[in-house]
Amino acid sequence: MRELRGLDELTEVEDPAWPRLQEELRASKVPVEVLEADPGRAEATLLTTQVTVRSYLGAFVLHAGGMLVDDGWLRVYGSPAAHNDRRLPGLARVNGYPDEPGDDWRPAAGLVVAHDVLGGAFAIQGGTEEDTGLPGRPGEMVYFAPDSLRWDAIGAGYGAWLSWLLAGGTEEFYEGLRWPGWRDEVPGLTGGEGLSFYPPLWSVEAHQDLAGTSRAVVPLAELLGFGRETALGLDGTDPGFLGTP
Repeated sequence: MRELRGLDELTEVEDPAWPRLQEELRASKVPVEVLEADPGRAEATLLTTQVTVRSYLGAFVLHAGGMLVDDGWLRVYGSPAAHNDRRLPGLARVNGYPDEPGDDWRPAAGLVVAHDVLGGAFAIQGGTEEDTGLPGRPGEMVYFAPDSLRWDAIGAGYGAWLSWLLAGGTEEFYEGLRWPGWRDEVPGLTGGEGLSFYPPLWSVEAHQDLAGTSRAVVPLAELLGFGRETALGLDGTDPGFLGTP
């Protein structure tokens, strides 16, 4: 069992990351909406996550109730929001945190930190590939891609990934997965909704003509469940836990 660090150990640090992150948020190349954190629940989330606010993850969890990137295309999870009209879940709910911080809790494989409207999931690799089944090194960001139904390593940790998002990285990352008019469809979704495609994103038809697919708004949990079940059914590979939005 690990010994939990107290709140003071996690928050009273030299060079906290939040001022730097605030500067990046103000200079963001993509539209972002940062939700206000509920202070008490933010501290509880930080205690279970057990990272200091010198890290971008710790700073974001303590100070942000989540963030909607690119008009809601991507949802980055923080602590529960104080005012949550967009119904964005917190990091604790998405990852099944215990009600009280405990010294025996660990994420099953990776800590899920974001979802997109397509049913893609971003997670922090929680160990080695041998231990977790996820690619990449410990602490590296990985992505479950709904168009391939597999996890891919991003090649960066959480802080660099967050900076990359704010610098406009989503445009290149989602090239080929956005269709004309997507920005008209996405902003109306809540944090618990995504888009289901027919033919599905992993099909030959969708790869050839994404704009020709039909799309429907569905619960994000349903979309993630479909992705996991389809991956298992097509090649027998279970991608594992994708988060509980």
